[in-house]
Amino acid sequence: MNCPKNLRNGPCGGVRANGHCEVRPEMKCVWTEAVAGSRGFRAEWRALRPVQVAVDRRLQGRSSWLRVVRERVGDLE
Repeated sequence: MNCPKNLRNGPCGGVRANGHCEVRPEMKCVWTEAVAGSRGFRAEWRALRPVQVAVDRRLQGRSSWLRVVRERVGDLE
């Protein structure tokens, strides 16, 4: 996820007219890039439609794969 605002369900209201990010003006908005890139797929919008859960800020700086492995090991016990 490259959005400086960590948006997971589409662009913010601050996308510049040229398609660049309001936080990092030198960077193209990742969401406008995703939409443009999805146009090449047959099911273009279906891939972008599912709503993603919000980022849990309490987990920032922690390893996600370690959490997944530990959960799976716990399920085996």
